[in-house]
Parts: sequence; structure tokens; C-alpha cells
Amino acid sequence: MNIAVIGAVFVDIKGFPFDAYIPAGRNAGNVEIVHGGVGRNVVEDIANLELVPKFISMVDDTPQGEAVLKKLRSHKVNTDYVITCPDGMGMWLAVFDETGDVAGSISKRPSMEPLVEMLKEKGDEIFAHCDGVIIEIDIDKEVVKQAFKYCEKYHVPVYCVVANMSIASERRDLFQKAECAICNKQEAELLFVEEFNGEPEEICEKLSEKVINANINSMIVTLGGDGAIYANKYGDKGYCPANKVTVRDTTGAGDAFCAGASAALIFKKSLKEAVEIGTRLAASVIVINENTCPRFLPQELGLISGEPDTDWEGK
Repeated sequence: MNIAVIGAVFVDIKGFPFDAYIPAGRNAGNVEIVHGGVGRNVVEDIANLELVPKFISMVDDTPQGEAVLKKLRSHKVNTDYVITCPDGMGMWLAVFDETGDVAGSISKRPSMEPLVEMLKEKGDEIFAHCDGVIIEIDIDKEVVKQAFKYCEKYHVPVYCVVANMSIASERRDLFQKAECAICNKQEAELLFVEEFNGEPEEICEKLSEKVINANINSMIVTLGGDGAIYANKYGDKGYCPANKVTVRDTTGAGDAFCAGASAALIFKKSLKEAVEIGTRLAASVIVINENTCPRFLPQELGLISGEPDTDWEGK
């Protein structure tokens, strides 16, 4: 499969307290610096499924930027379309509480305008043979417009993921053009300007109604520890409970879910199957400190059938 991911790279600075987190106090703990960003996490997750995706993004012209590229390449991500430039990456500062949930954060987003010219120049080369494109719908508007233009030209399905729904909700027309949109419960509430309260099955009914009325092809909404729901404009809908695991760090779980669900849909799996695969990948992330999932063979997740191939290279 030829999969492209378009999104941002961040450096994540994460603090973990040794004991109960006190918001107004001094908290002893560990501080870790890891590579992050929704797009970067998603593309590494997909690479960890042995699918050799290509990444359309930017990194800083610094040793930190080179380290990001080196790690992505070590995971067999195609970085031919990653631009190196000043201030090419964002930064996310987060403090976690003793349960592994984010207690507070500050984010500096990068401007991705330099990608516009690259897409105009190399868009045909990038998108002509793609089987699917996964894009952060809230990155710079001109970048998103260029990507959708080429995807429409070559009839490539687009799968939208969200980093900032406050921005993404202004692009409702693009949600309608996408094959599937994936977000969390809070983001869905912002998009539809309505609270999603109740049991998962009740929220699923409401999501189905909203998706049909908004003429969105399909949508998957994660509910944290309660699992995930899905619906499409034809009335198909359902709920998948979360895997029960011990939580260490929730960072990147949503991105792993998006990667697994999107990859499954690109492999022509049903919405139900896609949500189940996304749920499994999310569970594999929250039990470790990394932002991305461990390696899986496509056969393990049911993306392809047959015996495992030790020479698998994303064929």
C-alpha cells in the first residue's frame, strides 16, 4: 500500500510526578523529551505496521531536526518530502498527574506555509499512486487545500485527523470531502456544537444522527477509557469498548488509534474492523512511555491474510 501522511512535527517535553501531582506546588519527578506531533506520531505508527509510508512535513535545520529525520528513517518512513528549514517544528510542554493524564500543557504550533510551494511542484509525484492520504485537517489552510486538490485529481481517499478542532471546525466542507474523520469526544462536541453525554451507545446514536445530517461520509470518535464509536451517512454505526490495560502515559494513544483505523480503512476494512484495530494500537501505546506503538506485522492486525513474511517491506 502507498500511504502518505501530511502533518506537523513537534518536540514533546513531558513531566511525570513521583507522587500525587499538586498543581500549585513543587513536584519532584521525571522529565522526558521525545519526538511528537500528531502527523509525526501517525506516520511512525503506520511505519511500525511495516507499511513504509511517506511523510509530507517540515523539521528544524538543527541537530534536533536531523534527529527526527534519523529516527523516522530508522522506522522506514520515506522522508523525501520533508522540508528542512528554520522553525520547522512545534513544541509541546506537558505535565502529567499520577494517573498518567495530562494535568496542563502549552503548545507552540509551527507555520507550515513552506510546504505549499513544494506541494505545487511535486504534488503529482506525491499523490498520483497513493492508496490513501492521512492529513491533519487543522494545519495551514493552503497546505490542506493543495492536498485535497491533488487527492481529488487522482481519486485518492482522504482520512482526517485532528490536532486542534477549534481550527478544524471552520473547515466543515473538508470533513464532507474526506472518506473518514477521526477525533475524540471533546473535539466532536466542538464540531457539532453539542454535548455528547450518556452511555457510549447513547452517544453513538447521537453521532449517527449528526453525521447523517451533516452529510459526512463517516466518522470515528474516541471516548478515552470508554472505547470508541463510529457512524456513516448511510446509517451504519457501532461501539467498540476499550482494552483494559494499566495506563502509564496517554500521550500518542489517539494518534496510534488514528493510524490503525486509517490504515485499516485504506486496506478496505469495515468501520467496525477499523475501530477494533485502532483500539488495539491505542492500548499498546498507553502502557509505555513512547508516543508511538510497538512494531506489528500487518498479519497480526488482520490487515492482510496469510502467513507472516519475514521479508515484508510494505508490498
